[in-house]
Order: sequence, then structure tokens, then C-alpha cells
Amino acid sequence: MDILIIKDYLLSKPEAVEDYPFDDKTAVFKVQGKMFALLSKYQGRQLLNLKCNPDHAIELRDIFMEIIPAYHMNKRHWNSVILDGDLPMGEIERLVDHSYSLVVKGLKKSIREGLEVRHGGEIYK
Repeated sequence: MDILIIKDYLLSKPEAVEDYPFDDKTAVFKVQGKMFALLSKYQGRQLLNLKCNPDHAIELRDIFMEIIPAYHMNKRHWNSVILDGDLPMGEIERLVDHSYSLVVKGLKKSIREGLEVRHGGEIYK
């Protein structure tokens, strides 16, 4: 899996920024200061941590062996996607969209509406 393609997709989300608050190897992707993705390496595996609806998180773990409870995060609300597996890029993009949407929905109404005004309509599904 090409990490640069995944980073480009993460940064294509409206007002997404890449930050390195922990070290120079762990990329954190945020919208309006709130994290929606974390890209890191753990035990030699490239991981993408994404926020997820708790019930859906469990379903995904049951369906895909590349999706596991998130390393070093709240395992009820976050999954880790193992990026060197066979998970299709389309599924990874869907999971990124879901994570971004959950975070945007959790923003204050005024901030959310500002995003919508700046980026044309509803930016989350």
C-alpha cells in the first residue's frame, strides 16, 4: 500500500492538516484541531488509526483481518487498519470518510457550519 497515496487522500478532506505532535514518525491528521486519523508504524506494520462508530468497528473487525482494535487508543471508538494487507483502497477511503465525518459531526455547530460555507454544502455524510 502506497503511504503517499493514503496521505494525499487524508489531506484531500476539507481543511485537513498533518501534524507530528508525538514524534517525527507518527503523522496525525486533524480537522479544526480534532484528530480523525493517525498514521504510524508498530511492530514493523504500517497502521492507520481511524475513528469509527462502535457497533460498526466490531463488524469491521469481524469481516476484515486487516482491521483490529486501535493500538494505544480507545478500542471502542478507534480501529487500526493494517496497511500492508489486502484491504482494497476503496474500503480504506470509505473508512477515512467515515472517521472524518464522525469528527466533523462532533464539532460545534458554528464550526461545522463554517466548514460547510467554505467548502460548499454538507461536507460530511
